[in-house]
Amino acid sequence: MPLNPTTLAQHILDGFDSYRHGFREITDGARRRFEDARWTEIQEASTARINLYEECVTATSAALEHNQTASNILDVTRWPDIRMAYIELISQRFDDELAETWFNSVFTSLHHHDQISDETMFVHTTRPPTRPPSRTPLTRGFISDGSLDALIRQVLDEHRFNTPWVNFDGDCKMIVEHLQKGLPEWAQIDRGLTIELVQSVFYRNKGAYLVGRVLSQNEQWPFVLPLIHRETEGICVDTLITDESQVSIIFSFTRSYFMVKAVVPAELVSFLKKLLPGKHIAELYTALGFYKQGKSEFYRSLISHLATSDDRFMMAPGVRGMVMSVFTLPGFNTVFKIMKDKFAPSKNIDRATVIDRYRLVKRHDRVGRLADTQEFADFRFRRDRFEPDCLAELLEVAASTIIDEGEIILVRHCWTERRMTPLNIYLEHASETQTHEALLDYGKAIKELAAANIFPGDMLLKNFGVTRHGRVVFYDYDEISYLTEVNFRHIPEAIYPEQEMASEPWYSVGPNDVFPEEFPVFLFADIKHRKQFSSMHGDIFDADYWKGLQARIKDGQVIDVFPYRRT
Repeated sequence: MPLNPTTLAQHILDGFDSYRHGFREITDGARRRFEDARWTEIQEASTARINLYEECVTATSAALEHNQTASNILDVTRWPDIRMAYIELISQRFDDELAETWFNSVFTSLHHHDQISDETMFVHTTRPPTRPPSRTPLTRGFISDGSLDALIRQVLDEHRFNTPWVNFDGDCKMIVEHLQKGLPEWAQIDRGLTIELVQSVFYRNKGAYLVGRVLSQNEQWPFVLPLIHRETEGICVDTLITDESQVSIIFSFTRSYFMVKAVVPAELVSFLKKLLPGKHIAELYTALGFYKQGKSEFYRSLISHLATSDDRFMMAPGVRGMVMSVFTLPGFNTVFKIMKDKFAPSKNIDRATVIDRYRLVKRHDRVGRLADTQEFADFRFRRDRFEPDCLAELLEVAASTIIDEGEIILVRHCWTERRMTPLNIYLEHASETQTHEALLDYGKAIKELAAANIFPGDMLLKNFGVTRHGRVVFYDYDEISYLTEVNFRHIPEAIYPEQEMASEPWYSVGPNDVFPEEFPVFLFADIKHRKQFSSMHGDIFDADYWKGLQARIKDGQVIDVFPYRRT
């Protein structure tokens, strides 16, 4: 006799609880790893937590399939009843929105995407848009009572670690000075001025962050204290950040995910939304490590945009890719990337390698210089949502991925990514100041990726984008590799003058060989840009620079990369 829907729903929920337990266990270890300066272990924990989701979905689906005779789990007609039973089971949970997404993941792992509907899974959420607050304290307030110094001492005293402060008094003085410069005078003397902080500390890479806001007379300012652990010395406050745009960069789509205790995820996201009103909740869920929930929220915002606008897909501006074809919606700040059926002859890679490299970026520390992606299968859009020339081009270059079903266009596989202005296009219209800043940040992007053991491979300007904050970010991953896998070489001196004039090199070149001396001509057709960049980052053109970084990484060093301006 088949198992009843409630029993099957409980099996799915048990799998979710197992995942949540593992997620919390990894997250709870973040404080200890920070206090003990276990930098390599931090990177390993971050990767393990990302991988955990798919591992647990696979285990849950396998268990259901193993009991197929009793469950009939592959019979899609059973799922509406399972879904209704599941709604009852999660109705009183504080993480019910995550539980819905989990249900979706299990369903899609067992069924074809053309069986997706709001009857079989949660295309739209069933959770109420507003709900009574939980009784779980999320934040804590600290009141100045007229003294900024006493206020800051109270904040830091309540956030002591097992590792001592390097200079408690000096940190307090620095924070007070920042507040005196950043807050209006009337707020500084307000005895009711309050610092409201999330009770849980945010951990990522080699940093810890106290996150909250300053409140005074119906005004608010972000308040973020980045903490660093100086090995052999202790913990210190690195700076104070009260600028919304800088806080936004810390929570950027180009960063790795935070480790932070989120008992009620929706309430933490709601609080962060107050600090960063310009960020979509999809990005905030993702920043907290709930990247599958971020994917759900993104998809719901996409279908809502399509339902409430006349936007039509068009080819994304920029040089056409050799591996990817990229299209976008003008009113939706996202690009959709699909693999072409045939790559350019100069690309010696296959589809499996490209997929693997995009997934590498998902797991790796992106250090603010790699755009996060979401991978989707079987998007279905109405034909009339495509500009005719866009659809014609997609069908021509990716007929195995873009399927013409008449009135419906099926996108069998794609990645979504935040839309940016390609760096080459940005420089065409930039002022002298903007050009200087963009080239400076372009070099910083290459160096910070290298510090994270990432070599972009194809470093042409067209493969980098400029964000709304003016940061330069790499987004073309088909040639990406670990820095330590690359063989950086100096160009050997020619024995005869004729060798330098020959069309072919006079020296052997291995598959992983890279000659940084060739970068200036390769990267910059514009001689003025080439000279500017050389004056800023000329060390990038020297093989010894790259070899030095490789040696430090192989020696086990985790090189500092800071996601904010240091003062």
